[in-house]
Amino acid sequence: MKKIAKNSIKINNFFIVFALFLFVLIIVRLFYLGLCTKIDGINIQQFAAERTTEKRILTANRGTIYDKNGQVLAQNVFSYTLIAYLDESRTIKENNPRHVIDKEKTAEELSKVISMPKEEILSLLNQKDLYQTEFGKAGNGLTEIIKDQIVDLNLPGIDFIESVKRYYPYGDFLSYTLGYVKINDGIMVGEMGVEKYFNKELSGTNGSVTYQKDLKGYQIPGSDAIKINAINGHDIYLSIDANIQLFVEQALKNIASNYQFDWATVLVADAKTGAILASSSNPSFDPNLLNITNYLDPNISFTIEPGSIMKTYTYMAALETGKYNGNNTFLSGSYITKDGTKIRDWDNNGWGEISYDYGYALSSNVGIISIINEYLSKDILKKYFKTMGFGQKTGITLPNEAVGKIEFEYETEILNSGFGQGITTTPIQHIQGLTAICNDGSLLKPFIVNKIVNDQGEITKENKKTVVAKVASKETTDYMKNLMEDSITKGVGTDYAIENVNLIGKTGTSQIAGENGYLLGDVNSIRSFTGIFPKEDPQIILYISIKRPEDGSSMVIKTPAREIIKNIAGYLNIKTEIPENTVSNIKLDYNFINKSTVEVTEYLTNKKLNYILLGDGNKIINQYPLKDSLVTIYDKIFLLTNDANVFMPNIIGWSSSDVINLVNILDIPFTYSGYGFVTSQSISKNTKINQENKLEVVFSPKYGLE
Repeated sequence: MKKIAKNSIKINNFFIVFALFLFVLIIVRLFYLGLCTKIDGINIQQFAAERTTEKRILTANRGTIYDKNGQVLAQNVFSYTLIAYLDESRTIKENNPRHVIDKEKTAEELSKVISMPKEEILSLLNQKDLYQTEFGKAGNGLTEIIKDQIVDLNLPGIDFIESVKRYYPYGDFLSYTLGYVKINDGIMVGEMGVEKYFNKELSGTNGSVTYQKDLKGYQIPGSDAIKINAINGHDIYLSIDANIQLFVEQALKNIASNYQFDWATVLVADAKTGAILASSSNPSFDPNLLNITNYLDPNISFTIEPGSIMKTYTYMAALETGKYNGNNTFLSGSYITKDGTKIRDWDNNGWGEISYDYGYALSSNVGIISIINEYLSKDILKKYFKTMGFGQKTGITLPNEAVGKIEFEYETEILNSGFGQGITTTPIQHIQGLTAICNDGSLLKPFIVNKIVNDQGEITKENKKTVVAKVASKETTDYMKNLMEDSITKGVGTDYAIENVNLIGKTGTSQIAGENGYLLGDVNSIRSFTGIFPKEDPQIILYISIKRPEDGSSMVIKTPAREIIKNIAGYLNIKTEIPENTVSNIKLDYNFINKSTVEVTEYLTNKKLNYILLGDGNKIINQYPLKDSLVTIYDKIFLLTNDANVFMPNIIGWSSSDVINLVNILDIPFTYSGYGFVTSQSISKNTKINQENKLEVVFSPKYGLE
């Protein structure tokens, strides 16, 4: 017995020692844990806090984009995804069903609201062993209105997942300027346009709420929460006028439905400040749908050979030398460079010897060559183009602005650059260049954002008129206004003229460069027009260009340009009483019909007006234009006499408007091909006209560019 007791004491002592050892080990471990911040690379304090702490993100709302008048152009809205619960286990009480009960009725009612046939909906609802189902594209991105319509149906088992999306209320409208957003890891990120350039300002800063939680994840009662408020994104007010933008969008949609072309672009600016009032291109896209094929804004990122609209700046360069004399003359038609290159006017035959000033109105390439040779040089011309902002960014706050290329070295390159070939520019650069003409030689920086406002309503940034440089004298810009007016009233731009709007401008046509030189054919061209109105107090600058218009027709660009100008003038109440008796405008102050031929022709001769007498009768029986019309000394006035025998005049070289006036007064059918000026007529000169005649006319394509 004593032996057993002795062994028992030994065992007990062992356990006591072992227990003391474990106790000391635990104390040391706890002491170690208390002193150390990391164990096995894990921050102990952070680990403990995270097990008992909840941090919830407060998402900042992305800022809204407005037009200048406060019209919403882009905003965040709630979006809903439609779901249907199919599992019967969701329903606990029969009088409160929480899954789809009547699948036939549910499919029938939903098909009336979402874009999915009843049969497809029913097929989704009849799926087996599914807790819930969604409805694909038809059930995604539902608006608040659609969601409320579905809620009103009181269909058991139908529910929604709420989310936030970016919404563009006008759809395909100002799309390249606004841009769009994509969702990256739950965060909206701007991908184009204003959304991209000002992504940081629009995004804001997320906030958070941090609190101690219990085992079920709820905040422990009485515990404090640390809240950092979200800072919502800034709102951006663009310089865009949604009404003017609508005029532009509609005009481009109208021509797109009637003509084929590669693309068309339009910019409208406030002539006094440089603010962009409208910007559009076609084809375009709906940022809600992202049906997009081109990811660059043509008005900002496309570089093209500008054609004859560049002649404006060549004339300005010559005027700035102080040596230019617009009355000096040159022989139009063609010019051969030292290397043997033949450069021709768009009318291959030219107009004989004409003045430099009239050469601008007629858009003569040879006139530009003569001006460069007489007054300018390579260095002077290149420097002036760059002074006007070409070959460099304007600094407009939109992504991917291109600079173009203003480089020329050899004679042919220098001469071509003067009329816009061999160099490249962007549409926005032309808007900037034209601001100088509107502001007595001060070049203005174009801008697209009026102001940025933070979530406290404070203006953090505001854009106003900014003068980039003084690039011309008032004498030069006043002179250019007169030349641009002549282009519209008695030159190649007469078809752009609009009653009671004193428009000035310049047309342009450029060839398209290919791998082996310029492409041939009427269609391979870029048509352009730059306009300013009204002349006496410029308010609006317009730029429009169209690449590869159907059949090379100028109507593709004239039609939208006139529509836009007319609508803007009406909207802004821009009306000008055109002087009735000036060199450019003469009023026909009495009716020629039933007057003697001698009396009428004497009157027109005294007025130095050009008339076409149809027949040898002694009395006028019809006329065009009619009484009280405004005409110029360059217009043709058609007089139909009471002679039974009327003969076809020689119409070679006539414009399309002249031919149309002729066939209208003769009342004969008319077909045509091509564009420009008449090179062929099916009814030859001095052929007797009768009602069976049909006039077929071929218009000459404008060689190279205007």
